[in-house]
Amino acid sequence: MNSANPPGFTMLLACVQTDVQFATVAPNVQTVVNTLEQLGRQKVDLAVFPECMLTGYAFESRAEAAAVAVREDGPELAEIIAASARTGVALTLGTVLQVEDRLFNAALLIDDSGIVGRYHKIHLPHLGVDRYVDRGEIPYQAWTLRRSGARVGMGICYDSSFPEPMRVLGLDRADIIALGTNWPVAASRTAELVPPARSMENHLFFVAANRVGSERGFDFCGLSSICGPDGVELARVADDEPAVLMAEVELQAARNKRIERTPGKHVIDRFADRRPEFYDKITDHLSESEE
Repeated sequence: MNSANPPGFTMLLACVQTDVQFATVAPNVQTVVNTLEQLGRQKVDLAVFPECMLTGYAFESRAEAAAVAVREDGPELAEIIAASARTGVALTLGTVLQVEDRLFNAALLIDDSGIVGRYHKIHLPHLGVDRYVDRGEIPYQAWTLRRSGARVGMGICYDSSFPEPMRVLGLDRADIIALGTNWPVAASRTAELVPPARSMENHLFFVAANRVGSERGFDFCGLSSICGPDGVELARVADDEPAVLMAEVELQAARNKRIERTPGKHVIDRFADRRPEFYDKITDHLSESEE
């Protein structure tokens, strides 16, 4: 397939809610590879894995995180790229990533051609490894998958709490936003409310893959979901147990932003109806309260 898919083209999405072995990369790589093998047999087109899937999250120093960080040209990602090519399943996954002397909380988009897209987390909460990594500088953008032609944008966890980056991905013609997260139990309401809101606001598919289990005092809430362009949940995990969600989606549903609820009487387009000339304060570096 290419980006000129016919109307009604469908693809199968998978959202992987799983546990992660802290600071031990090899078993996490094996979990990803095994999952891709399973999803390949089910003809999945794109799988979304959690934040820091390969490394874990609750590091207590930069040096500790750097000791297990992976590199784009390392053997760990080479094994995953090979599995993607073998199974035909594209994926997004998170990891602590070493880039020269810099350290990032990163998300990578991978298909049979290798690393298609990369994102380094920009919004960093005072939590876990985000206290020690460098702030990302790669602009929010969507990438096109070769096989399906789907446009995929990525965010990581706390990014979704800000509507602006999710809108930028929508403006860059993302069909799907893949969000890997490490939402702890205290963020359960975020897991419940944010994915349907962001999918509806931007009229696209939103896949939120959270992890489960415990790590250095953090208990992760699960509650992963796949939401459609109208904000309706297509699939959700109701608890914090390992699970794989699936949903067959039509890309055209995300690409047609014009919604006719009553033809000729109730028509909205959340992109065409924007008035950015009135939104200048959004891009002000500091609000009046912060000056």
